[in-house]
Amino acid sequence: MPDTPTTTPDLVELLKDAPTNWGKWGPDDEVGALNYLGAEQVLAAVRLVRAGKVFTLQRLIGDPKGDPVWPGRTPAERTQILDESDWDEGGKGVAYPGGLHYADDKINAFLQGSTQYDALGHLWYDGKLWNGFDARTTIGGLEKASVEPIAQRGVVGRAVLLDMARFRGKDTLDKGETFTHEDLMACAQAQGTPIEKRDILIIRTNFLQLFFEQGEAFYEGFNEPGLVYSPELVQWFQDMEIPNLVTDTIANEVTTDPNNGIALVLHNALMRNLGVTLTEITDLEQLAADCAEDGQYAFLYVAAPLKVAKGSGSPVNPVVVK
Repeated sequence: MPDTPTTTPDLVELLKDAPTNWGKWGPDDEVGALNYLGAEQVLAAVRLVRAGKVFTLQRLIGDPKGDPVWPGRTPAERTQILDESDWDEGGKGVAYPGGLHYADDKINAFLQGSTQYDALGHLWYDGKLWNGFDARTTIGGLEKASVEPIAQRGVVGRAVLLDMARFRGKDTLDKGETFTHEDLMACAQAQGTPIEKRDILIIRTNFLQLFFEQGEAFYEGFNEPGLVYSPELVQWFQDMEIPNLVTDTIANEVTTDPNNGIALVLHNALMRNLGVTLTEITDLEQLAADCAEDGQYAFLYVAAPLKVAKGSGSPVNPVVVK
């Protein structure tokens, strides 16, 4: 693997000839490549349901073992507001007619502090968001390309699991380990389920298992494994009309590109430029084990993030049906 360069290029220069979907669905579009998922894709995905098995992909919020989050973010904090003790003598519980008691609680959380969808306007360079919207529209909240249009629309289609950890014979991929679109195709071929046009891609690395094993040491020299940028990879996503990239890591791609030293290149090349929606921090372990057992790696995928006005992201609990 090449050493990280001493001089990091600018994204403007690196991606100057990269493909873009700006304007493809009109000047006001805020859902990007999700436009590829129409009724035809929904009906085709429904036909993949055979056994009626259901898997949910959200990681637990408030896991006693800890919640993996991007460095600098803090895990969600749940606070109990009311419980049975509030109806003890002198408590704050209200005496409702009939004598009911109830529990109440609230949560303080980063909108991207759990399994979540990125808004297309979550990240940018050169002063422009997805579809050419001005980055100044993010001030005080995303006026354009927020998570709300994705939430209003929902995401339904054929998804394929690409179990890169099993494909490489590992419990988890290593820190900074990379793979390409060609590796994804090889993995799919080995699983007996080739990637089709307009598939939702779900990639398993099991890297977050190391968070639960290592604790805070997990963040030392933080560099997740994942897809690595190349012009060919970006063109492949464009040609395959991939609408949604779903992974079990915190940021979908190798954190720092070993070939150019840039952080999160694909967030820009895929999300900002092509409108590919990114879904992060999923729990794929039960699904992956079942796929390995029954050999069915393609299935119906359904997801709808919360409808948060002006939000840069939102928690989500994606559902897979086989």
